[in-house]
Amino acid sequence: MGHRILGRFRIALFLVIITPVTIFLIPFQWVMIRLRLRAGLLLPMIYHRFVTRLMGLKIRIHGAPLTSGPRLFLSNHVSWLDIVALSTALPVSFVARADVASWPIFGLFAKLQQTVFVDRTRKMATKLAVNRVAKRFRSGEAILLFAEGTTSDGQRVLDFRPALLGAISNNEAHEPVMVQPIAIHYQSRAGMRLRRFDTPDIAWYGDMDLIPHFAGILRGPPIIIDIWFGEPFRPDEVKDRKSLARSARRQIRLARALLARGREAPMAWPIT
Repeated sequence: MGHRILGRFRIALFLVIITPVTIFLIPFQWVMIRLRLRAGLLLPMIYHRFVTRLMGLKIRIHGAPLTSGPRLFLSNHVSWLDIVALSTALPVSFVARADVASWPIFGLFAKLQQTVFVDRTRKMATKLAVNRVAKRFRSGEAILLFAEGTTSDGQRVLDFRPALLGAISNNEAHEPVMVQPIAIHYQSRAGMRLRRFDTPDIAWYGDMDLIPHFAGILRGPPIIIDIWFGEPFRPDEVKDRKSLARSARRQIRLARALLARGREAPMAWPIT
């Protein structure tokens, strides 16, 4: 009974604090996006750092993210929490399904973070998305792609979809687009290492409802999240998009396996 009351108190406290802060910042973010100011990419990072503190999330960074030039980050995808965690480390925009734009509250947040939406119900959707991403690269921006195309159960890394990687070759900027693999791993909760049967509390996949899952995270104890940044590489170091997708997935799988054992993952493995 006491745990339930404490959990409800945590949710109420989170909402009482985050609601006015969010309402206050939304107009500023909208103006910065309209004026194409760099702060429009930095404010979401500051905001998510504040959110992680309120939620009891501890982010541990391994390696160093690219900070300049057109860059594509390729990451595994476990939960909606990935976006919160990754946004604390990177001034980045994401690629998401078109229906996310219509989600209450979360859809607005995605738009304010300048997400590139892909409508998978239309045949030309991928080509349009590739063109939008390529345009962002020409402006020297960073895009993060969850290359599995969906969330997993947290126990494995699904095959990477190479279709949107066409934006790299469609880039006409003076600087080449650099690719950097990212592995995200949920390490422990309340000081105890997460086990296989603990992952449904963290992973958000299948037909899970978002709001109950969100509430469960807020009610629960603190979570430690490891984020590994691999060695950046140029797309021309691999022969094609499929090879690039396979190489990035392989590195991410190896990094997650080492992090799960409490070991430090090296920044790079041979690119294949």
